[in-house]
This record gives sequence, structure tokens and C-alpha cells, in this order.
Amino acid sequence: MKKLYLILIIIFVSLNLRPAITSVGPLLGQIQADLHISAGSASLITTLPVLCMGLFSLLAIKISQRFSVEKALFIAMLLLFVATLARFFVDSLTSLLLTALIAGIGIGIVGPLIAGFIKKHFPENNGMMSFYSVSMVVGAAVASSFTIPLFTAFNESWQMSLSFWSLLAVIAALLLLPLIKNSPTNKNQLVKLSSLWHQAFPMMLFFSFMAAIFYILTAWLSPYVQATGMSRYHSGLLLAVFTGVQIPVSFLIPLLVTRFGKQYLWLIFCGIAELLGVLFLIGGLSPWFSTIILGIGAGGLFPLALLLPMTRAQTSQEAISLSALMQFGGFIIGACGPLLFGLMIDYFGNFSLAWGMVVILIVTMLASVIKIARASY
Repeated sequence: MKKLYLILIIIFVSLNLRPAITSVGPLLGQIQADLHISAGSASLITTLPVLCMGLFSLLAIKISQRFSVEKALFIAMLLLFVATLARFFVDSLTSLLLTALIAGIGIGIVGPLIAGFIKKHFPENNGMMSFYSVSMVVGAAVASSFTIPLFTAFNESWQMSLSFWSLLAVIAALLLLPLIKNSPTNKNQLVKLSSLWHQAFPMMLFFSFMAAIFYILTAWLSPYVQATGMSRYHSGLLLAVFTGVQIPVSFLIPLLVTRFGKQYLWLIFCGIAELLGVLFLIGGLSPWFSTIILGIGAGGLFPLALLLPMTRAQTSQEAISLSALMQFGGFIIGACGPLLFGLMIDYFGNFSLAWGMVVILIVTMLASVIKIARASY
């Protein structure tokens, strides 16, 4: 019974990690019109949380040492609740960006903490990362899919539609309450970050490439296929396929790694899948088939990246510290991927060299996997 309870905590905490970001996209045009803001200003609403996910990930280390993993997660859920609920009262770009900032801080703290939570309560079962990764993908998909229906149901109020997702933070916080009463602090597990840096740096490089590629695909896959002649409706379905394929893959891959090992072979397999998907896409093959291959690669790489610190950490605090260091640089650099891709399109006037950059990123990511593998033996 306790195992099921802990799994429910992992699921509901993880569900909170993307709705504050993905719920904005479908309403971006309406928000621009109502607040009279430019496209560049509107893009900050989704870019800012991703940057904060990197910048504030290190904060997870201090908070978990000061309190406990469970109390730190509870604090992060409160931040996310305040940020999303406050969107009900938003009437300017400044106030909306403030909610994005607070949400980004909360998400940045949660990422490394979940790794520590799983390491603490399931020290010999890294397969529990499956519930983390699949719940995060499901949360992102559900928020982006139901935001417009909610917008319609709430008399076309985007403020109410965005604030609706605060309910997820309430559920997660309530589930954490019984645990935080008697949760000890991690002061006996203090970790020197300098001693972990040599392990974390190769993982951070890999995470940076992985995140940059993922955000490029998420942002530019739909515009690219539209530029090749696909309708806006079908390009939206294509993006849904990209997300949908990731759901079963992100759940199965950590279980397969836990069962059979060979983590680095799975990383290389998923990296090659992304490489083939991009080459198929720009080579003129079916965009639907190419997107499925891309979804398999992207769906496997993210949970595998999250597993890297888990397989090296001996304690929950070490898992938090390694995850925080990896995500600190990874998300900051990764968030720049779509911007660089867009700038290359503007400068060269086509997608060709931009996709060439993605191919180089994937090859470099695969090289970083080999470096991590060698460092482990």
C-alpha cells in the first residue's frame, strides 16, 4: 500500500512539471491580442520557465539539505500553485511574466528533487523513473490538448483556462502532507559539489544537446512541414503524433534498462533513431514515418538522461546534486536551441542549414554518450 502511495506522489508531482509551459502555446495568439504584445514578448512566456528550470535547479540542493526531500517538494508545489492560480488575475505582460518566473523556479527545483525522492524511497529500483518521465509527458500533452476546450468552457477566458492547472499542484501537495510531518533532513548526507563536477560535466553536455534537439523539434517540426506544403491542421496532428509516441516509449525504456542494463546502448539506439528521423524528414520520406522515428528517439533519450545521475549516486542527496548540476547547464543551453535554429532560417532563408546544425548536434550528443560510457569503466 505504501509503495502505491509513493508512486502516486511521483505521478502527481511529475504531472505538474509542464502544464504551466505547454498550456500557454495554444492561447498565445489570444494572449497577444488581449495584452497588445509582440510575438517576441509573447515567446518569453514559454522561454522564461525553461531558462529558470536550469538557473534554479541548483536551489534544489540547498532546500533539500535545509529541510528534506519531501518538504522541499511541498515548497515547490506551493510555488507552482501560486504561479498558476495567479494567472486568473493577470492583466498585463509584466504580471504574466512574473507567474512564468515563479512557475519556472518551482519546476527547476522539482526536477532534481524527484530523482532524490526515488533514490530515497526506491534505492534499488531505478525503474520508478518510468512513472516520472511518462507522467511529465502526459502532463504536457493533456495541458496543451485541453487548454482550448477549457478556454471555450470558461467563456473564452484564457486567464481561467491557464489557472485551472493549479489543481494539479493542490493534489500533489495534499499527497505530500503525510510524509512531511516526520521526514528527516539530509544534513547527514551533505555533498561537496566540487567533488561531483567531474562526473556531472559530461552528463551536462549530453543533456544540453538532448534538450536543444528536443526543443527544436517541438518548436519547428510543425512550421517545417507547413513550409513543405502540409496544412496547419495536419501539422498539428503531426506534432500530436510526436508527443503521443513518446508516452509509451518514455515509460518502457527505464523499465527495460532496469531489467536488462546496457544503458549506454539504449542511449546510442535512441540517438541514432533521432538522427535517422531527421535525415528521413529532410530527405523527403513520409513526415509521419519520420515523426514516429523522432518520437521514439526523443521519448527514450529524456528518461535515459534522468537515469544517468541515479545510476551513479549512492544517496538521495547525491542524486539531487548530480541531477541539479546536469540540468543547470543542460536546460539553459538547451533553451537556446530553437532560437539558434530560427536565426539560421532568417539568415540563410531556408531550413537546410538549420537542419544540418541539428544533425551535427545529434552526432555530437552521441559522441558525449561514448565519453560518459568510457568514464564509467
